[in-house]
Amino acid sequence: MEKILITGSNGFIGHHFCEHVLKNTDWQIYAMDRLSYASFGYDRLRDVGVYDDKRVRHFSHDFTMPVTEGLLRELQDVTYIVHLGAETHVDNSISNPESFVRANILGTMNILQFARECASLKKMIYFSTDEVFGPAARAEVPDGYKEWDRYNSTNPYSASKAGGEELCLAWANTYKLPVMISHTMNVFGERQHPEKFIPKVIRKVMAGEAVTIHSDASKKVPGSRFWIHARNVAAATMFLLNNGETRDKYNIVGEREVDNLEMAQAIAQVLGKKLQYDMVDFHSSRPGHDLRYALNGQKLQDMGWQQPKAFMESLEKTVDWTLKNPRWLEE
Repeated sequence: MEKILITGSNGFIGHHFCEHVLKNTDWQIYAMDRLSYASFGYDRLRDVGVYDDKRVRHFSHDFTMPVTEGLLRELQDVTYIVHLGAETHVDNSISNPESFVRANILGTMNILQFARECASLKKMIYFSTDEVFGPAARAEVPDGYKEWDRYNSTNPYSASKAGGEELCLAWANTYKLPVMISHTMNVFGERQHPEKFIPKVIRKVMAGEAVTIHSDASKKVPGSRFWIHARNVAAATMFLLNNGETRDKYNIVGEREVDNLEMAQAIAQVLGKKLQYDMVDFHSSRPGHDLRYALNGQKLQDMGWQQPKAFMESLEKTVDWTLKNPRWLEE
């Protein structure tokens, strides 16, 4: 039986990936999480039937600290590592950059050092972000950044993830560690933290409140992203474990670009409510936030990967599910 270590297993993307592995393989899962505010304890894993499954072992560990000798004995027979654990909230990185450096750089080094002790390791994926490339002006990169384009981090979060990437490449080159890197964009789905955009929009639309839409200085052009459901991200990650090459990078990209206003309107339509909104020039007054992010997903498509679920179908299911499970909207 293959054994996979998933860091950040209790987080938003992490719990979706745990569910995907459980449903689509016979592998044993080692689920590692430090149980921070973003984890909601084990609630997400309980919701998807992962917590009590006999194929899953849970480890509470803060990977900003080295893996202890006892923990190494329990984990060192893994064949795959997916390093999802990270500090991810841009606003928090601006107010407290030190915690992001510890988690995303020092923490990544600790996981890489642990990986060197795993004699059966076949592949490790370091989960990175589109934000390492910085803003994607439409005139300069209309089709989005490719995997090996230059980096231009604009906030401490993206800089810390870029630093983690460089450590992965250094460990691959120096120690021949079988690591690869993935970038993804704005991910949505069930059980997302209420601080994120889609849960916020659902909450405000249902309450009849105005939704803030981040835009350019003219307050006419909203920010945009390539949104992708967490289950599609999970499927792409598994595809890379099976088909990706080590010491390489891969973009996991949503099927089409959607601006923030279009997203809010789509959510309101699913809810059957009228959207009230304010266009706000948030980016000019708050450095570190970028108007447009864009990745080029052609590389993964050429390898044969396709989105399991379409964008609107995924969004409709997410909104419907959230309405039936309102506790996940509580701040």
